[in-house]
Amino acid sequence: MKQVKNPFGLEIVNPDLSTIGTGVTLRPHCLEKCVLSCYWGCSVQNVQGALQQHVYRSQIRTPGALEDALYSAYLHKDQHVVQKQSKEEILIQLPEDKKIEDFGPVPRTCYPLIAVLTLADADNRELYPIVSMLSVIHIPDRSYRLPSRIIYQYLLTAQGQYYDLKQLYMSASDKPAETTEVTREDDSWERDKELLQKLGLSDDDLQEDSGKDCVVCQNDTVNWVLLPCRHVCLCDGCLMRFQHCPMCRQFIQESFPLRNRTPPTG
Repeated sequence: MKQVKNPFGLEIVNPDLSTIGTGVTLRPHCLEKCVLSCYWGCSVQNVQGALQQHVYRSQIRTPGALEDALYSAYLHKDQHVVQKQSKEEILIQLPEDKKIEDFGPVPRTCYPLIAVLTLADADNRELYPIVSMLSVIHIPDRSYRLPSRIIYQYLLTAQGQYYDLKQLYMSASDKPAETTEVTREDDSWERDKELLQKLGLSDDDLQEDSGKDCVVCQNDTVNWVLLPCRHVCLCDGCLMRFQHCPMCRQFIQESFPLRNRTPPTG
């Protein structure tokens, strides 16, 4: 298992107040100086093509690389520099001459808004295995008035991969899909079951819904996103004890923390 650090974070400020007319306020959280590039009305086909280009051709590490991959198939572009560990709120709006009423009926051919975070300094791109983050954002319009939200989020890695993080599974009571179930004769399950027994737990204990607590020790807060399954179920102390996700049994290829480790006290 490989631990990775994600330098990017993004949230929508007051999503209930965001509209296609007034815009949306974003708050990036970045460990390094970054560039926030936002594209209104971006072609769905070209966004998916950009993700595939990251895998098979050239990596999307910079705004320029994304521009090349999108082939200018968007309505309007807005770009901002985000300082290291800044919590500045950034208003993203369509200009007056670009205002539209909606982005069309389903199935839509363009996303209302995509926001891409890339590292601003070339030296920092060699320090992080995650080189950019692409978020697809819903903005209420005349056709669809649901509150603004991030509907897809992709982490793009230096190894030419991307992970879909549109959903993190926080509940320990969630049942794995049938395609991820394994039999109790599986060797990896037996090894992890022995580990649970040494910790004074049974595999039935993993079915209890703790919400915020680690599903193994039940004492510390969950902090680690496991990839590719996207389960968030382990604390800092228990992460290194498992090679397979204790919830769905998938092999853990990579992981990254939701927050920085809390320094020990005393």
